[in-house]
Amino acid sequence: MTLDIDLLRTFHAVVRLGQFRAAATQINRSPAAVSVHIQRLETVVGGKLFERDNQAVELTPLGQKLLASTAVLLKTHDKILGDLQADALTGHIKLGVPDEYAAHVIGDILPVFSALCPGVELEVSTAPSLKLKQQVERNRLHLALTVQPVRHDHPATSPIAITLPVWVSGSEVDLEPDEPVPLALHASHCPYRDAMTTALTAAGRRWKTILSSPSARAVEACVEAGLAVSLIDRSRITARMRQVSGLPPIGAHEVLIARAASTDALPAVDALATAISQHFKL
Repeated sequence: MTLDIDLLRTFHAVVRLGQFRAAATQINRSPAAVSVHIQRLETVVGGKLFERDNQAVELTPLGQKLLASTAVLLKTHDKILGDLQADALTGHIKLGVPDEYAAHVIGDILPVFSALCPGVELEVSTAPSLKLKQQVERNRLHLALTVQPVRHDHPATSPIAITLPVWVSGSEVDLEPDEPVPLALHASHCPYRDAMTTALTAAGRRWKTILSSPSARAVEACVEAGLAVSLIDRSRITARMRQVSGLPPIGAHEVLIARAASTDALPAVDALATAISQHFKL
């Protein structure tokens, strides 16, 4: 038996997005086809890869092992194809990234893309999601990663990741129900800032601003110091943080690639969007 690259790519998409339906949208297949791919892959590896419920999926120990052992295989496969196909790609691409994902995109994804497409120049800027979306709409950026609440009434066509943000505090913080909630707020135009203040206000909880910053690291430092609580991706919880209970629940959010209409016929932008989609992870 052999490991089929298409099956592995489907598997990685399900892991990244946490849902079969969202993965199907991203890889342009039906949910039934995604289920068949996973079943075929489970036959090859000899065991169950996911525990499933109506909302999300969770990796089994075998699934975790397969994920760790095939990440390099997929990256190598894509690099070989890229080396064969990307020599002629040239251009100058302006990319926007929210601050909280900048280190991952710049450190893990762009070096891979630059190695595959050495003729493409990159210009990267960081800003909150709403500002990045506006810059794409005004053709000031070619591509941008943006984050927004999942809209079940009007789902996005192709999220590259889905995350459930959680409330966090420092390990020593105790919130008193009658006292204002001390907040470390993300920058204006950030969906997590709006989610925090809207949810607390709707629940009748008073709040106060301890920090307002465009820097994700500054927000995290404020939380770790025990000065405030904030909202972050579950995957970004550090050893000096703990998840807070008793605050209003926040709905799932999705990470999207926004693309300027003027880039529809630019192969270099196609290649960068594909690289981000395939290698982005929370």
